[in-house]
Amino acid sequence: MTRIVDGETIILDDGKAVRLIGALAPRARDANAAQGAWPPETDTIKALSDLVLAKKVKLAFAGRHIDRYGRTLAHVFVDDHGRQAWVQGALLAKGFARAYGFPESFACSAELLAHEAEAREKRLGLWNNGVYRTLPADRAGEVMKLRGKYVRVTGTVVSIGRTKSATYINFSNDWQTDFTARVDRQVLAANPEFDRALDGLTAKTVVVRGWIERRNGPMIDIADPSQLEIPGPLGAPAIVSDQSPLNPLISVRGPGGPI
Repeated sequence: MTRIVDGETIILDDGKAVRLIGALAPRARDANAAQGAWPPETDTIKALSDLVLAKKVKLAFAGRHIDRYGRTLAHVFVDDHGRQAWVQGALLAKGFARAYGFPESFACSAELLAHEAEAREKRLGLWNNGVYRTLPADRAGEVMKLRGKYVRVTGTVVSIGRTKSATYINFSNDWQTDFTARVDRQVLAANPEFDRALDGLTAKTVVVRGWIERRNGPMIDIADPSQLEIPGPLGAPAIVSDQSPLNPLISVRGPGGPI
């Protein structure tokens, strides 16, 4: 490891830029703060530096390998006195990042969410900062102000609407102005159990996570079931394990090639 670019990007000895997929680091723009002047951001950079600088790392791949900027997308592990420490898990469990994913990059979402839940429960790191609070779905104006940002929104489901192209989770009868979550039909086809569960959500309180868009009112597009926390078995938190959840799924490489 040679240097840290930001709270989720590292540069290896061979010059390769690696983005830590699955752990979204705080940025100054989250609070419209000046670059370098946002404590959650600087805290995360320091935590990542302490975890990986001057240490040998291994990269684990599952799904998409390269982002649009040419950076390698990977889960990162370091040797910690004979144990492989999962960097994303460590950042999430201490409140230095939020769990997230995007199409083709939702591997290990249950484990990522479980590590994050540990920090949220203890109000560690960014979870003790009001900027990262969970927003109420019935305050659409407040949610819309965060357009383009990654948030958690909670509310009681009023209805489920289905069309040929998507299913809509409505949190109000005024779906043209209030907060809504959308699930594309391709996501539903790939996750039939999740699809069936949606019809039972009416009158239940759920949490949706994702990037806020404007489609009439504020909306989150759900690309993976992990973006919706549902009460009961489908929404139960995963058990946090010290073992790598990726081992059966991926190839692992170090700076010099396969390990």
